[in-house]
Amino acid sequence: MKLRYLFLAAVLFAGACSRPSETFSTGIIPVPQHVNWGEGTFRMPRTLTYVTDLEGQEKADLAAWMERSVAGRFFPVPFVEALEGDIPALRLRIADKGAPESYRLDVVRDSMTITAPDAAGLFYGLQSLAQLAEHTGQRIPAVTIEDAPRFAYRGFMLDVSRHFRDKEFVKRQLDLLARYKLNRFHWHLTDGAGWRIEIKKYPELTDFAAWRPYSCYTEWYYGDRRYCHRDDPAAEGGYYMQEEIREVVEYARALHITVIPEIEMPGHSEEVLATYPQLACSGKPYVNKDLCIGNEETFEFLKNVLSEVIELFPSEYIHIGGDEADKASWATCPRCRTRMRQEGLEDVDGLQSYLVHRVEVFLNGKGRRLLGWDEILQGGLAPDATVMSWRGSEGGIAAARAGHQAVMTPNSYCYLDYCQDDPTREPPAAAAFVTLEKAYSLDPAPDSLGVDVVPMILGVQGNLWCEHVPTGEHAEHMIWPRLMAIAEVGWSLPERKDYDDFHARVLDAVAWMQERGYHPFDQKNAVGDRPESIEPVLCLSTGKPVVYHTPYSPKYAAVGDGSLTDGLRGDWNYGDGRWQGWLDTDIDLVVDLGECCSVKHIAADFMQGFYADIWMPRAVEISVSNDNKAYTMLATVENDVPFDFRQDCYRTFGWTGESQGRYIRLKAFHNGHPGGWIFTDEIIVE
Repeated sequence: MKLRYLFLAAVLFAGACSRPSETFSTGIIPVPQHVNWGEGTFRMPRTLTYVTDLEGQEKADLAAWMERSVAGRFFPVPFVEALEGDIPALRLRIADKGAPESYRLDVVRDSMTITAPDAAGLFYGLQSLAQLAEHTGQRIPAVTIEDAPRFAYRGFMLDVSRHFRDKEFVKRQLDLLARYKLNRFHWHLTDGAGWRIEIKKYPELTDFAAWRPYSCYTEWYYGDRRYCHRDDPAAEGGYYMQEEIREVVEYARALHITVIPEIEMPGHSEEVLATYPQLACSGKPYVNKDLCIGNEETFEFLKNVLSEVIELFPSEYIHIGGDEADKASWATCPRCRTRMRQEGLEDVDGLQSYLVHRVEVFLNGKGRRLLGWDEILQGGLAPDATVMSWRGSEGGIAAARAGHQAVMTPNSYCYLDYCQDDPTREPPAAAAFVTLEKAYSLDPAPDSLGVDVVPMILGVQGNLWCEHVPTGEHAEHMIWPRLMAIAEVGWSLPERKDYDDFHARVLDAVAWMQERGYHPFDQKNAVGDRPESIEPVLCLSTGKPVVYHTPYSPKYAAVGDGSLTDGLRGDWNYGDGRWQGWLDTDIDLVVDLGECCSVKHIAADFMQGFYADIWMPRAVEISVSNDNKAYTMLATVENDVPFDFRQDCYRTFGWTGESQGRYIRLKAFHNGHPGGWIFTDEIIVE
């Protein structure tokens, strides 16, 4: 009897393998464009013999990846090139036609074939085969996959200024970028927190500007923000020697990834100005944030730096930053004002535009193109510049409508330093929220933008800023798996996307990463939405009017005057449209219940987000009245969360007892810290 059941199970299994369900998942990230299942299965051998018509360097690159894939377990079995007379199990063929980076994977009973118009397509076909084989096991169902990217630019940015990461960490991430068909690595090499690239003409940049007497960026930022010499016993930091840069660039090239360097200008330049104070408007270190645009020596410095950068990076684009320039010193700087007068510039935005134009002319003369954050639109965009749109999508759309190309990286979808789950148990993060599902929901170029805009959108990029990310393990926790969502946004057509299916594939991918020593966020244990926000509240105050004796900020108005009694409590993110915010003021509110009621419980939730200047109120007073004139104090609830507590947290300030009244008054007192916010989401009266 037992043998009979085993035989039946084997028959059923063989049938399942020979005719997979139409809904059978490939397990591939990003999801392929076209999948057609066939009959039968291919049995993966212990060693996979292959032939290819790639030649020269392209063949050598492929062989090198195949060899590394064994040690890193990026493919389930080792490869060996077929000898004359062997029958190869895998054929890698260059096709006569096809879109760049596209491929076709055919699996039949006795062999597998990948065809593509270029080496990148063959490589991406191998990445899909690797994931398919890991998902299906030793027997791979017969299938034809035809696949091509939606966007040419699919990128990831890593900030190594705030916290330095060594070249081996970078290469480990490049391996994963390639696996998920990301083809641009944007390397944020300089910022006020540290200079990370060797420039031989300016050795002080790596002797001094690359080092801080603090191990953690936040300690430095909230401390004296000083730098130190590399020989200082307290020195923390690092930089890449030029030969290390070349090594990483070559490693990426072999994985079909272009490395784009970013050299920040004119803002975020504190480290440069501390080292070469003559480039500051004041001429002094530790005073200004922006390079002095009125000083011709500034442009000599930039040209010299960029000349060495260009020698190291063969990328079409050089990223010049251009974001968040303070500009305050320019308005009063005699040299900047002279420059403005000589060039006919109306304001300091025009001064930044002048710098961007001059740098673009220099880059174009070297055969390169300028890429910058969307602030380079201010004062007028340089003729051939490409915009990286981070403050929403508006900058990219504006650039596209003006005839410029754009890369979409809106912070509310693509900033991987934002918290991804319950912030009370996640590591401290930037005070905003991007879940896996939110990142996946991005469409960088919907058809609704119009035929004049959509073709100008080059693609999409995920960014990891590292102010709050001190270690490599923490960095991987923030990058993965959300960067997989960005990868699928960039590669797959919108009609092929399905979040539930993607989530299932991500769970497998996270387990795969963990087995290989990576540290992704454990998506299977995600909390998800704040529990209080899931179900609407129904209580005495629901739907009742609120009188605001202190108005809320229009920046965080939620849905207006009805927000605090609409029955909807806030999620983790203060910007979710349910939390109302007050800036630099107390809160004084009255809820009118409409009639005198017995009251047993009154409460409101508040949050603290240290890095967003959101603080718990110093105290909350709760009182009740029958006539809205004479109030009876029910409770004064003192705050017990320390001002410098940096983990996001939520606290209920409430009273429980026996009382009655028509009017409920809630006062929340500001803690006195300038620029501080108070946020609350709902007043509960029961």
